Amino acid sequence: MSRSLHGRRRPARAALTTPLTTAALALVAGLLTAVAPVVTASPAAADGPGVGAPYVVTLGDSYISGEAGRWAGSSNDSSTRADALGPTAYFDNAAGTGETIVRCHRSKSAEAFIGGGVLGKNLACSGATTATTNGEYFKPGLDFADLGGGKIGQAKALQQFAAANNVKMVVVSIGGNDFNFGSIVSTCVANFLSSPSWWKDYCYDDSSVTANFTTSNVTAVRAKIAGALVNVRTAMRNAGYSDSSWTLLAQTYPSPIPKASGFRYSQSGYTRQSTGGCGFWDADADWANDYALATINSTVRAAATQSGVSNIKILELASAFNGRRLCETGVGLYEEKGLASWTSTGAVDKTEWVNQIRTVSTCCSSSPYYIQESLHPNYWAQLATRSCVRQAYNGGVTRGGACRISGTGLSGGEPRMILQ
Repeated sequence: MSRSLHGRRRPARAALTTPLTTAALALVAGLLTAVAPVVTASPAAADGPGVGAPYVVTLGDSYISGEAGRWAGSSNDSSTRADALGPTAYFDNAAGTGETIVRCHRSKSAEAFIGGGVLGKNLACSGATTATTNGEYFKPGLDFADLGGGKIGQAKALQQFAAANNVKMVVVSIGGNDFNFGSIVSTCVANFLSSPSWWKDYCYDDSSVTANFTTSNVTAVRAKIAGALVNVRTAMRNAGYSDSSWTLLAQTYPSPIPKASGFRYSQSGYTRQSTGGCGFWDADADWANDYALATINSTVRAAATQSGVSNIKILELASAFNGRRLCETGVGLYEEKGLASWTSTGAVDKTEWVNQIRTVSTCCSSSPYYIQESLHPNYWAQLATRSCVRQAYNGGVTRGGACRISGTGLSGGEPRMILQ
């Protein structure tokens, strides 16, 4: 608060013979104020670049927004067994009464919130691509779109937030939806359910799937991702940051299902989907791991290089959930493992970290499930990734690396992970 300090007058040498009038007193006070030295305290600096508590900001799609972060494992008997966060899991508005953007599904378990004196801001949105779209649901991309009514792209949202807060690291997951990830999964499951085991209809050779992995499309998606990363840098520069004062951490995508040899359900019959929620033929599962995931992740890495962003590091997630993937041998549904709920001892090690692919169970308004939660990192996986993001932040000296499971049980409420 500003204040003025007035100098003291020396005692008068002789008493005044007549009292000062009110007007005279005001004149004297004014003269003293005019000649006295004035010391003004500087106002408290507003938070912004380099000032205030440090923030980690997350941008991108469903694999970083926290999609499926409500569910800790799966159960076909009762949703309550796996319900870690309840029906308000995705409520992120200031009042905690709903979503800031409907269906962005920014869950409370999302990786942005690493703690330890570091604040988190989740600007990612489930279903987002590199560019903003405005269909049935508004999906902000990593651009500067402004459609009015508060509908702005994630890059613009980052710029506004970073100008008023001290952002030290921006974590990005983007590109999967530019490869039409959701459509590919739907095709694979549909082919599994609609063809018999003696005449399998694979998805990996369907034209609607292969079109996403042509040389020309991979090149185009790489350019889109690179442009999105440049937009992040531009947003930070516009907000007043030098490139050396913050780090961009670009993350790759994890494997959600095992290869053929790792499934606990046979591909014969419909058990993989009806029980496990993982309706892929063996050949499609191998292709998904060996080719599709590998291509998407190599494209993300290549885009990071192409972007020319100097302060970028890579968080490798491809193998982060291995051993805990959907339908993988060694883990199972709560009823399969004899566990009462997600709070049971050992639940984090015995249940899956990837959400089931759900179909008919999402049909009704009374269902607690969303079809968009399918095949996404669940509560356990969100916390596991958060641990690796914290290790990547590294006390402000950011580093990249590969995120992997390092042990059993929980540490500080999170799965035990290591960044190598």
